[in-house]
Amino acid sequence: MQDAGQGKSGRNRRNWIVVGGVLLVLAGMSGLTAYSSTLYEMFCRVTGYGGTTRQADALPDHMGKRVITVRFDANTSPDLKWRFKPLQISEKVHVGENGLALYEAVNNGDVPIVGTATYSVTPHKAGIYFNKLQCFCFTEQVLQPGERIEMPVSYFVDPAIVDDRNLDDVTTITLSYTFFPAPDQSLAGVRQTSELKPAGMAGNGAQVN
Repeated sequence: MQDAGQGKSGRNRRNWIVVGGVLLVLAGMSGLTAYSSTLYEMFCRVTGYGGTTRQADALPDHMGKRVITVRFDANTSPDLKWRFKPLQISEKVHVGENGLALYEAVNNGDVPIVGTATYSVTPHKAGIYFNKLQCFCFTEQVLQPGERIEMPVSYFVDPAIVDDRNLDDVTTITLSYTFFPAPDQSLAGVRQTSELKPAGMAGNGAQVN
């Protein structure tokens, strides 16, 4: 009888271990689900996957001879009553050079609206080399009814692109934005504008190598 009791106790412990393991797995899966969008965004920012651009604090210390044509694209969600467009079709920049583009947004609705922009570049493989120093897409934008604003984008193409043989065929990069209504409209009564701040260590005066 004692052996049978010990065997039953052993089976109970094993059962609890199995149950505990299953609960840990479920908890881990729940955590991954809760943070999946954040983890995916971090992955895209680091790798440039899906044409996701990168954010930089300063310009490179040199420019290269290679010239890239940067084209600008704008889209608006049907749910957002804004007119949104680039103020230039394209511009040519040396790799490592500080480029500056302007976008225009107009609120055609009759109420204040908070908008937020998603962004990407094509070809997607160039995303890891496209860096933004300042961008209206870093924060939500508030437009009053009928208000028009010009929003700057300060950027550069990393000179390291010339060392990537997989991007030898890239002569044009398209920067694309899509504006959506922000999920949180609590800032709709707050006036806000996009301002361009100093971009960092080096500027257009950098030497071309």
